[in-house]
Amino acid sequence: MSHSVSSLTSWVPVAPESHFPIQNLPYGRFSEGDGPIRLGVAIGESVVDLAVLGEAGLLPTVPGETPELTLLEDRALHIEIRGRLQELLEASCPTLRDDGALRNRAILPMRRVRLHRPVGTIGAFVDFYSGIHHASNVGKMFRPEQAPLLPNYRHIPIGYNGRASSVVVSGTSIRRPKGQTKAPQAEGPSFGPTREMDFELEMGFFVRGGNPLGEPIPMERVEEHLFGLTLVNDWSARDLQRWEYQPLGPFLAKSFATSVSPWIVPLEALEPFRVAGMSQAPEPLPYLRQTGPQHYAIELEVTLQTQKMRNPQVISRTNARELYWSFAQQLAHQASNGTNLQTGDLYASGTISGAEPGTFGSMLELTWKGETPLEMVETGETRRFLEDGDVLTISGWCQGDGFRIGFGEVVGQILPSPG
Repeated sequence: MSHSVSSLTSWVPVAPESHFPIQNLPYGRFSEGDGPIRLGVAIGESVVDLAVLGEAGLLPTVPGETPELTLLEDRALHIEIRGRLQELLEASCPTLRDDGALRNRAILPMRRVRLHRPVGTIGAFVDFYSGIHHASNVGKMFRPEQAPLLPNYRHIPIGYNGRASSVVVSGTSIRRPKGQTKAPQAEGPSFGPTREMDFELEMGFFVRGGNPLGEPIPMERVEEHLFGLTLVNDWSARDLQRWEYQPLGPFLAKSFATSVSPWIVPLEALEPFRVAGMSQAPEPLPYLRQTGPQHYAIELEVTLQTQKMRNPQVISRTNARELYWSFAQQLAHQASNGTNLQTGDLYASGTISGAEPGTFGSMLELTWKGETPLEMVETGETRRFLEDGDVLTISGWCQGDGFRIGFGEVVGQILPSPG
């Protein structure tokens, strides 16, 4: 880690446990009340309004009706803004610090603004299945007489195209979905609310730039198309999924909602936290082979709070380094058939689970299909799956020397089915 970067401090108050020190500076979109949505950067408990600083001549302006896409697309512009912001916010720089009028217009308390989805229009959402421990657990549950992993798992990043229109920002309540389910002994299916509402602990990444239709992106260039990471909760209805996923895959069990955190952490902020990840055997085919560390050491935590609880309870802790396929491999595989990627597309890793109980990234695993319910220590309640009123929160961060590079939270409360 660069000493000059790791030792930076800001004149904006930033607590040691804050996710948003000067080393991070993630991008998001915010508004004041019902006002226009603007592009901002998080620092401490505040949001920096990039447009205000641009109008004041302290930052390059970000043009276009969708400035977040402009910023994702233009790496040189992003690097310039990021570097200039670190200069302006550094403890010894008086330019913005000592200009009270401008400072009050440009730096707003986060608690007073409304945070929006970090990309306004997401053209595509793709969900992978790159958590090998999760895949193994699911295999053990549903194919007990077979090998836990299907034959292709260690050869190919498995994924499917999800529903981009139902990607929502953290804090959006989630309606319990309805669909077809079939009880084991029932003669036929029935229609109604899911009884097995679940979360999936994932990381996501947003795409920078695209490629012409029919032209793959080679592995040595794929990272040029990775802008930054975000937290993802890909909500799931397990009983719907069990009935509908064969022969093609998830449909209504997944498409009703996917929650993302409000902030995109750029790869530049994550550079000091690269790790090698687990070994891959057999060696991937040439188009998926990568050099150097391509995973990230991101601590992940999940809490659950029922309506009767005063405080949330941690139900899982794990790390993004538990992914088998890296983000770069996921994107290289997606583009290998000539799929035309677009700026602002969202890709999710798939459920991230560790190898031991307490590190699993879904209720399906934490309760082992509901057979061993979780106990809520404060109230004595139990949970096999999520119930109406439950609040599920995912948080994630990289721990540096005296600071964190964090992603904030992705929060959702389960509401009853409509009708």
